[in-house]
Order: sequence, then C-alpha cells, then structure tokens
Amino acid sequence: MHIELQPDKRYYSIGELAKAFDVNASLIRFWDSEFDILKPKKNAKGNRMFTPEDVKNLQLIYHLVKERGFTLEGARTHLKEGQKKTLDKFDIISKLETLKVQLTNIKNEL
Repeated sequence: MHIELQPDKRYYSIGELAKAFDVNASLIRFWDSEFDILKPKKNAKGNRMFTPEDVKNLQLIYHLVKERGFTLEGARTHLKEGQKKTLDKFDIISKLETLKVQLTNIKNEL
C-alpha cells in the first residue's frame, strides 16, 4: 500500500487515511493505541491529525499486518528490533512501486 504524500500538507485526518488505506477509521484508532511509533496530534475537537511521519509509520504497520500477515505483537517486536532496517526496505519498495507506475505511464503513452 503506497500513499502519495502531499509536500505542502502538514496533517492528515483519520478519515483521509482510512479512505487511502481502504480500512475503517476504527482500525487506525486501534493501531494508534497499539503502536507507540504513532503520535498523532489532536485538534481542539479532539480529532487525531496525523503527520507525514505518522503516515509513513502507518504504511509500515499496514505492510506488516495486512500484507505480510504479522500479528500485532509480531509487528511491534519487528518494529522495535529492526525499525531502521525495516524502514529502509520499505522505502526501497515504495520507491520501486512509484517507479513502476511512472514507467507504466510512459509505456502507455508510447
């Protein structure tokens, strides 16, 4: 799951992220309570506002839990033990997916 971050956007609402990940907002709230690496700010109404760093961490959690089939405990352990290594691999995968889309678009224009 690759979410395109908008360079001028500082915060994302839980509704935007739920739609982008195609999950219920309740799942994102649950992950927020289960994973310490998520640190959304809360606005005056108490709504969670996620930073681009939070979005990257959500992508990583989604990848581990939904795509690779980790349990929540397994994902937490994996993140704590090898967060830098995991993030590096995930960044590479994300960049390759973006490149694939760009190349496909170029191919279709030929």
